[in-house]
Amino acid sequence: MYLLKSILFALQHLTRLPLPHVSFDEASCGRSTAFFPLAGVILGAVMVAVVWAVGWYLPYQLQASMLIVLMVVLTGGIHLDGFMDSIDGLFSGRQRENKLEIMRDSRVGAFGVIGVICLLLFKFSLLAGIPTSLLIKLLLVVPAISRWNMTLVVFIFPYARQEGLGTTYKKYCGVKELLLATVLAGAAAGIVLGVYGALLMLMGGSIAYLVGRKVSRELGGLTGDIYGFINELSEVLLLLAAYPLSKIID
Repeated sequence: MYLLKSILFALQHLTRLPLPHVSFDEASCGRSTAFFPLAGVILGAVMVAVVWAVGWYLPYQLQASMLIVLMVVLTGGIHLDGFMDSIDGLFSGRQRENKLEIMRDSRVGAFGVIGVICLLLFKFSLLAGIPTSLLIKLLLVVPAISRWNMTLVVFIFPYARQEGLGTTYKKYCGVKELLLATVLAGAAAGIVLGVYGALLMLMGGSIAYLVGRKVSRELGGLTGDIYGFINELSEVLLLLAAYPLSKIID
């Protein structure tokens, strides 16, 4: 029962998929970090189905636009919201407490708007430029790794606030949850891409750790917005890595 509730909490928090209602349970909610990569695989599978359905007659540019919009719909834009809030706070040039307050503000500033435009521009170009045969594999693997990255930084770094959902994640995300998340992400990466997948996972973990360490030193810990920021940044950088790594593997 604990596993099922944790899986449902992971899917409810990271997606907008229609799911049965689950009564709140702090422990199951906190341990749902173990299944963040599973949520990524499910989201990726939906996008792969769309590529298979429309990719044979739509131009790459339109297909890329559809995938970006679809991911926003499937996730409710939760990670993009965190990305924008993080950009606003981190680039504000203020003191720690001011940065945290800016990130808490529901309004989006100029830095956030500029940042998300750049992010989506990169993501569109990457999705449109990667060959379909490789893109289908990456759509299954990259969302799993980027969400494993969130579990990784939840485990490693302190939480910067005294309240919020992140405190629950931090309290219950232990070694067992991290190992399970690693197995899930590693299985997806290894089965779909083999050695290539292992390299992407190593790269994803490195990105998450380096960004998490930098931000944690700046803010005294991480926040829910930073988790979303790391997810979005990881997705773009892992897609970008597909170009040189695919040539190396080939």
